[in-house]
Amino acid sequence: MEIFGIPFSALLSQLLIGLVNGSFYAMLSLGLAVIFGLLNVINFSHGALYMMGAFLAWMGMTYFGLNYWAMLVLAPVIVGAFGILIEKTMLRWLYKLDHLYGLLLTFGITLLVEGLFRSFYGVSGQPFETPAALQGATDLGFMILPNYRAWVVVASLVVCLATWFVIEKTKLGAYLRAGTENPKLVEAFGINVPLMVTLTYGFGVALAGFAGVLAAPIIQVTPLMGSNLIIIVFAVVVIGGMGSIMGSILTGLGLGVIEGLTRVFYPEFSSTVVFLVMVVVLLLRPAGLFGKEK
Repeated sequence: MEIFGIPFSALLSQLLIGLVNGSFYAMLSLGLAVIFGLLNVINFSHGALYMMGAFLAWMGMTYFGLNYWAMLVLAPVIVGAFGILIEKTMLRWLYKLDHLYGLLLTFGITLLVEGLFRSFYGVSGQPFETPAALQGATDLGFMILPNYRAWVVVASLVVCLATWFVIEKTKLGAYLRAGTENPKLVEAFGINVPLMVTLTYGFGVALAGFAGVLAAPIIQVTPLMGSNLIIIVFAVVVIGGMGSIMGSILTGLGLGVIEGLTRVFYPEFSSTVVFLVMVVVLLLRPAGLFGKEK
């Protein structure tokens, strides 16, 4: 069976590959959406922290002999702690200022982090072995799907949906949303709003670290691995709607699939299709697909 001269099996293969890429887009854009939606900060350092998560996993396995599963937990925790340090020492002084100040600060942090890793490891990639439990592949009939890529999709969906549920459907999420809209009222109920804000930022960047560990066995670990990806992720957040949690998840997955299918029909256009979608969405709905119109 063919569609527009393309074998149906090839379309399904690219659909699954696009879903893997979309999982990374969803995970990273979710962290950005959490930070912007709850803290009103445009975190340009997200790509560098994604890279840091991958490097920490590689360092833990190379220097300390820790396995992949241990670093899947430890690396996001360390990245989250680094994010908390950034928030407590720098970002918290900018919350009442224009978004531009936070953007410039986090851009400077990006240059600092990337420069630090480049000075130690250069720009060449570091190999990262797939964990033994996830090696091999499964024959789906129309394609051979590596087990690790299937794990990436499942892990990303579980983390994304769990985050959405906590923020949108639990009392903790209600406190977070209320604390950003009316902190004095929430503090009157005995809730430590500054601590809550700090932990929220730490969690948002920990998601980037988690995505970095997931990406490490698929792509080589390099100091520049987050530089190009973060531009696409920002486009995903804009398309989904700045601050929309579910919008970021669905848009990330959807754009990954669109990008994958574009590689079948018009490969030369695959690297720019995300930005074309962003332009169209902004023209028709400036607040994004799931954003709230003001």
